[in-house]
Amino acid sequence: MKNKILIIAPHPDDEILGCGGLVSKYSGEGRKVYVLVVTRGTPKLYSEERIVNVRREALQAHTLLGVTETVFLDFYAPELDITSQAEIAGSISSIIQRFAVDTIFIPHRGDIHSDHRVVYNASIVAGRPVAGSTVKNIYAYETLSETEWAAPFGDDAFIPTHFVDVSDTFDKKLEAMSCFKSQLKPFPNSRSLEAIEALAKFRGATVGVLRAEAFMTVRTVE
Repeated sequence: MKNKILIIAPHPDDEILGCGGLVSKYSGEGRKVYVLVVTRGTPKLYSEERIVNVRREALQAHTLLGVTETVFLDFYAPELDITSQAEIAGSISSIIQRFAVDTIFIPHRGDIHSDHRVVYNASIVAGRPVAGSTVKNIYAYETLSETEWAAPFGDDAFIPTHFVDVSDTFDKKLEAMSCFKSQLKPFPNSRSLEAIEALAKFRGATVGVLRAEAFMTVRTVE
């Protein structure tokens, strides 16, 4: 049973795009769901006002979904590829230990954004099965505008092996994503409500439900 879940997001809104329906479903079942946002925008590209605003949007979305607690780290985006990966992994590990989570959801390693790949690798290190580790389950989620734009090679392909029926909570996902006014785009952009719904319908049809979120299983321990 997944009772303490951590969603690890490279940037604010990745957690909603990949796991918004799941978060609402699990929190509604009484499970503790935490969100860790790894980055803030580098001052080279983002004003403090923009950073504060997107974090405010994230907290509004998380409140709607029933997130137990949100943690923001301050590594610079989009510069994780020039940041100490040992330091990133150590920071993620400290959050895993703090909440003693048994399940983590992480970005897909094949995503086009280098920040996503770094967070994937750092999360795998942070969740490695060493003595005393509480992590029993690791799943990778897909992020529209990052996962589907990856190069068409086998190592980068998102091949879902785990599906969560979010038919009853999908409207909450859309409502939560609507909080991110700074990130939403008009269709046919991937970060549009229409594209998010189209993907949920497709993933749902794959397993015979109305709406679903799909994941790649990295490791599970019964």
